Amino acid sequence: MKIARFSTEGGDPRFGIVDGTELVVLAGDPMFQGFETTEERVSLGAVKLLAPVIPRSKVVCIGKNYTEHAREMGGEAPDHPIIFLKPNTSVIGPGDTIVLPPDSNQVEHEAELAIVIGSVAKNVRPEDYADVVFGYTVANDVTARDIQKLDGQWTRAKGYDTFCPLGPIIETEFDWSDARIEARVDGTVTQLGNIKDMIFSIPEIVAFVSRVFTLLPGDVILTGTPAGVGPFVSGQTVEISVDGIGTLSNLAR
Repeated sequence: MKIARFSTEGGDPRFGIVDGTELVVLAGDPMFQGFETTEERVSLGAVKLLAPVIPRSKVVCIGKNYTEHAREMGGEAPDHPIIFLKPNTSVIGPGDTIVLPPDSNQVEHEAELAIVIGSVAKNVRPEDYADVVFGYTVANDVTARDIQKLDGQWTRAKGYDTFCPLGPIIETEFDWSDARIEARVDGTVTQLGNIKDMIFSIPEIVAFVSRVFTLLPGDVILTGTPAGVGPFVSGQTVEISVDGIGTLSNLAR
């Protein structure tokens, strides 16, 4: 099931189930109120899609989770998940603008699959991961690479406002075992990988992260990026696609 968060004519955010070219409007946030529908249908072409979720407390990210990306960053694959945080104020939605900070000259894209947590989760066993996952969406872990190198840690480089585009929808029944992930800058493919090549799988990630943090409904986990990360500049459009979910597109300014 594909779930969208949307607004019409600047109104309050609402949720709907994607049904072809239409949205079946839901009575409330499905994460908390289930999938009860109203009798209303709206055309996808008549709405603005918003970030499908605004994390209640945090965006947790996994670094160096593809072997070739770890190598392009100058290291070997880690023996345990490397985790860092983005603030929820970094989240934007499809079609929103990535604002390039004036103190960076090297902002790069990182195509990622994102896990959306659906219930309070602590010390989850890998075999029980699905019990706490609401669904999956597409993410761009935007990074000021020069600042990352300058600071020696990742908070500032990854945490600027607009540095966590999410969308376009949440897929609740996504098969992550074999799905292509791709990044394009102005239509040119820059990253191409497959979710099955992640070093640490979705069950392992959920279990590891939940041993560190209590995960809350609406929290998001970014699962790492394949090789090919690269820069983009003002005026360029970055598209991130995951087969089975969709394409997230954002213009940089």
